[in-house]
Formats: sequence, structure tokens, C-alpha cells
Amino acid sequence: MLEVADIFRAAGPDLCAQLAVLPSQKRAVQGILQCRTAALGGEVYGCSLCGQLHFSYHSCGNRHCPKCHGQQTEQWLEKQRLRLLPCPYYLLTFTLPAELRALARSEQKLMYGLVLSAAAASIQKLCRDPQWLGAQPALLGVLHTWTRAMLYHPHAHFLVSAGGLSADGQQWVPAKNPKFLVPVRALSRIFRAKVRDQLKAKGKWEQVPAQAWKKEWVLHAQHAGSGQKVLDYLGRYVFRIAITQSRLENLQAGQVTFRYRDNRTQQIKHVRLPVAEFIQRFLQHVLPRGFAKVRHYGLASSACGQRLAAAMALLLATALPPPTPEPRSLNSSDVASETDHVWRCPNCRIGRLIWLGHILPSKKIPP
Repeated sequence: MLEVADIFRAAGPDLCAQLAVLPSQKRAVQGILQCRTAALGGEVYGCSLCGQLHFSYHSCGNRHCPKCHGQQTEQWLEKQRLRLLPCPYYLLTFTLPAELRALARSEQKLMYGLVLSAAAASIQKLCRDPQWLGAQPALLGVLHTWTRAMLYHPHAHFLVSAGGLSADGQQWVPAKNPKFLVPVRALSRIFRAKVRDQLKAKGKWEQVPAQAWKKEWVLHAQHAGSGQKVLDYLGRYVFRIAITQSRLENLQAGQVTFRYRDNRTQQIKHVRLPVAEFIQRFLQHVLPRGFAKVRHYGLASSACGQRLAAAMALLLATALPPPTPEPRSLNSSDVASETDHVWRCPNCRIGRLIWLGHILPSKKIPP
């Protein structure tokens, strides 16, 4: 299967060095090139039956690497599922207009953090209003910077509970309107004002074209059911960026082809790019070092642990009990799947793999 690392190798070290201009981008390129190669060391195993040696190299751990973090993603999803309140949710998407994208590229940490904080503050401002909710909801915000074609498109997804805990913590207040949580147009204008005010405070307001503050900003809201499916979608990119390797199709004559599903038509489309342009599109989504792209607000924040527990108790007290699953007896195939498949030799598929020793890291980046 074609990998992002193969594309970096095809470009060569000189072109990669030219395109990876930021320290975070340089670290991402180096990590992806070294991931699961002898450069990072690993372990060697031998088959107890056929004697075949098997090498297991270490992962790079870079949060932008398409090959890493599978287990970490599952752990994150499991933790978030346990924190989901047993109530309906809404998905709100805040998009940064085109006039602010140049500033976002040059001031990534400032602008990305500002988008998340301004969106969260806007939601909570309207939710405090008794006309719309009059309570404190739970918010999970995740920053994305790409379209499915890997174009630069900074936006933030917010998974928001369709209700909240009253100020005294004694009552769960459901959303007053079954069709929406808060009015989208008002929310969009509050978000625009908060971004403008924060940029003024940072001395960056004059760098934005005046047209940005006169136009309507794009904000999309939709019902998200129990929130489970949205969590699964967000989880795909919490520890990765832009593209999964399964969407890469081929690398021929210096051209990379990948596919994506068009949001509007739901049709599969194909993009063919020169290697350099593909790498540019990929690297523009590498985040600054230490930037937290996932943030919790309201009831979901770390400071509201007791209030979240109170909301959970109130909702569970009125929820219908889940259906009891029918008991199923354990058969031999279940036992085998739990104990045998992990350490079977992939060569003969009969013998077991035995650990033989460590592989020391190599200082050279693989060609």
C-alpha cells in the first residue's frame, strides 16, 4: 500500500527540506520517514516452527504521522464515550473566512486557539440566555484545518449537548426548541465579534481586510443524535491530519493520485497532484508544537467534574434502562481468537513468535 513516507522519499531530502520550512513541519517529515524503520530501532522475533525472523520497528509517535496512534485513538474514543451525557447532541461547525486565512497561516498558534476559544464562548453566551436554554451545556471542540482534498480551510467542530445543567446544579434543562439549540445567525455574529475583539486586543486587527467584518460568517449546525457517530468521525483525525493512507491510490511519473468523497454530491472524486504540491498541502496542516487541538468547555471542562457528574446522575435517573442482552455461551473459536492470533507466525501461520532481542536505533534516515 502506498504511504505518505513513500511520497516524501520520492521527493528526496532536498525538496522535503525546501518545503518543510517550520520546525514543526521538519519534525513531522523526519518522524514520518523514520516511522517503523530501523532508524528508530525495534524488536526481533523468531518463529518456533519455521525459524523465520520477523522485525518489528518502533513508531515515531509524531501526532501527524498516518501510521501512528491507532491504539491511542481507540483509548481516546473510549474515554470520550464514557463522558458523553445520555442526551441528544448538536454538531456546530465554525469556519474561519477566507480574509483571515493569511493571518492564520502566519500566526497559527494565536489564530487556532482564538477560533476555539471564541466559538466556545459564543455558544456558552447564548446558552446562558433563558430565552434559548438558560443552562450550562457540555462542549467538545476539535480544530480541523483541511478539506477532504487537503486544501487549507481552518474550522472548528463542536459537539454540544442539547441541554444543560441549571446554575444551582439541581435540574437538567433540555433544549427548548427541538429543531435547534440556539439561533445560528445570532451565534455566527457573536463569534465574528469575539474574534474581532480578541484580534484588537492582540494588535492584529488591522492585518485583516475590512470586508471580513461586514460579511456573514459561515456556521453550520445539525442534529448529532447521541453524539457517538460524530465522536467516531472526530476521532479519525484527533491524532492524525488531512488524509488517511487508504485514500492514496498511486505514485507515478512524479504525480500522486488520491481520492475523496465530495460533501455535496457524495460522489467519489480523484485528485492528481505533483509530488511537491501534495507535500505542500500535507504540511500546511501540521500544527505548532504543543498546540492542543482538542478542548473541553462548559460541563465537559476539567473544572466542572462535579457538575458533569450531577448532570449525568440527573439524566440517568430519568432515562429508560437499556435492554438486557441475551446470554451467549463461549465456544472454542472465541477462546482461540483471544489467545492464538496475536503471536502466530505470519509466515507459516502455525508456529509462535518468540522474542529474540532488541534492534538498536540507526542514526541514518532510511532512503
